[in-house]
Amino acid sequence: MTFLELIRRVREGQWDPVHGLRLSLTVLGKALSRLWGRDVMLYNGGVSFFVMLAIFPALAIMMGLYSLLSDPTQVAAQGEAMARVMPDAARLIFQSELMRLSRAPPETVSVQSGMALLIGGYASHRGFKALLAGLSFIHDEDKPRGFLSFNLIALAVTIAALAALAILSMVFFGFRILGETFDLRPLRGALWLYSEWTWASVGMTLGMALIYRWAMSREPVEWRASLLGGAAAAGLCIFASWALGYYVTDIAELGVTYGSVATVVIFLIWLSWNVNAVFFGGALATEVEIAVHRRRVPLASELVGLRD
Repeated sequence: MTFLELIRRVREGQWDPVHGLRLSLTVLGKALSRLWGRDVMLYNGGVSFFVMLAIFPALAIMMGLYSLLSDPTQVAAQGEAMARVMPDAARLIFQSELMRLSRAPPETVSVQSGMALLIGGYASHRGFKALLAGLSFIHDEDKPRGFLSFNLIALAVTIAALAALAILSMVFFGFRILGETFDLRPLRGALWLYSEWTWASVGMTLGMALIYRWAMSREPVEWRASLLGGAAAAGLCIFASWALGYYVTDIAELGVTYGSVATVVIFLIWLSWNVNAVFFGGALATEVEIAVHRRRVPLASELVGLRD
């Protein structure tokens, strides 16, 4: 059902809000049931581990590239701004790494970037393999891809994700650096345009929608289901960052329990919540697609009832 069709049905009185609410809750409940499968947590752990392994080499690569085009200290400052989507305690890890790289000699950063490319590429590929395997499991794929095709699609998704991240970060950093250097604010009143939350939300929504559509199943998932799943994943990731930051800052002092490793624990919890959000987006996209397909093609039992 398109948006215009929904408006037309509301105007003509053909839309039942109670039925719509019941259908939404049913789809949501089924998506949560898929997410809470007993094996999903294994995929969650695998993805979280490889993301943690790849994220710091990615910082070294970013600093190596941007140090050739701009002042590393300025890039580090903009990187810290982008890291505001993380909880305060987990952000400390990024800030310390960015400051270390910004103060290192350019030759050292270049060597580290070369090594980071190998480590980060390996970890990213393995992480996306675990992610796609988890999404395929959640989607109940009847005909999973073979060994070669699965590795090729994981490699393609890894390259596409890294390229999209590089382009998005270049645009984000470029706008902010040019704006601060030359005092350019063409849309000074549109604060949302300069917000790291906006860029992170839009980028993740589009990225996850493409993954849900093309990489979660052999057959492409419907656009409406993919976009809804991507939006849900992005919204939950942003909410998880805010909720974890609020919990750590205002409710619980994890430093009392975990001591000096509290920052690492918070970072791992943040990663786990975000991976769960991505898997929930896949589960929601799957259930929405099933609901749409069922609406188009009635079940055999429903056809029998109509004939009777």
